[in-house]
Amino acid sequence: MQDLYGHLISYLRVSITDRCNERCVYCMPQELQEWMPRSEILTYEELVRIIRVGASLGVTKLRVTGGEPLTRQGVLEFFALVREIPGIRDIGISTNGSLLSRPVPEKGGLTMAECLRSYGVRTVNVSLDTLDRATYARTTGRDYLPQTLAGIDAARVAGFGPNEIKVNCVLMRGRNEEQLVPLIEYARENALILRFIELMPVSTTDVLSDGNFLPIAEAKRRIEAHYGGLIPAPHFKTNGPASYYQLPGSEQKIGFIGAMTNLHFCENCNKLRLTCEGKLRPCLGSFLEFDIREPLRAGATDEELRRVFLDVVARKPKQHDFRDNYQPNRRMVAIGG
Repeated sequence: MQDLYGHLISYLRVSITDRCNERCVYCMPQELQEWMPRSEILTYEELVRIIRVGASLGVTKLRVTGGEPLTRQGVLEFFALVREIPGIRDIGISTNGSLLSRPVPEKGGLTMAECLRSYGVRTVNVSLDTLDRATYARTTGRDYLPQTLAGIDAARVAGFGPNEIKVNCVLMRGRNEEQLVPLIEYARENALILRFIELMPVSTTDVLSDGNFLPIAEAKRRIEAHYGGLIPAPHFKTNGPASYYQLPGSEQKIGFIGAMTNLHFCENCNKLRLTCEGKLRPCLGSFLEFDIREPLRAGATDEELRRVFLDVVARKPKQHDFRDNYQPNRRMVAIGG
């Protein structure tokens, strides 16, 4: 699939639930959250069919998100179905990590991370904004830092390699600017890719205030003041839009994702998003979303569903609206990380 601006669409981010066991300030900032009725959430069979249709149009990369995807019952069986879809060659998961070390009794006590690895998941993205326990609890609404760190350890034990675990840190002024170096050292000691991400006004515009927003350029300056000049690594690529650098005197890779300040951020976009209730979104930073659940449940053929995909791709904007007229219309937790 190719949009009007020459982007080749090969990447589908699939949310399987809007529910989460954390309450991050930039994703779901209110404790009281009205979850979608279960009848509105796509079943695993419906999700698999939509993914299969996407794969027939050239989707090869799949990332499963939430909410927190590991809170949904039967998630391993879903991955077992997904790995059998022809054309899907790269399966990843985005998670807060707190459930990765949990034993799965029906799988002989293997950890969730070990089960995911055995079911075809090849990359794990873990949200980790700080190594300070009090700040973690204040940012996420939950005191789960020990569980998250245990989850990352479990992923490493399960066989996820140096380029297969990515730690994502959302930059927040007044909360974690002093954590940049500790996070880099943690990533280096554990052979993890670390990425720093600018706040985006997905759930609320309040995050863009001077008191909250920390641009990647400032974060980079802070890091270089400690380590010296970072070395550009333009040939190092992952599935996302990060620009990577190498730490001087080290193999450690650090990525920067600057949706707000990088004017070229959207030039190489290759993704669509599917929300858990069946909306195809051509862009995270756009109001545009198109219902694929209704035709699916009305008995649409695969060819009719392919036309829905193609119509969505044809409406993919040239760039996101975050800098201009974007106003949140749903929480990030209801879109998918």
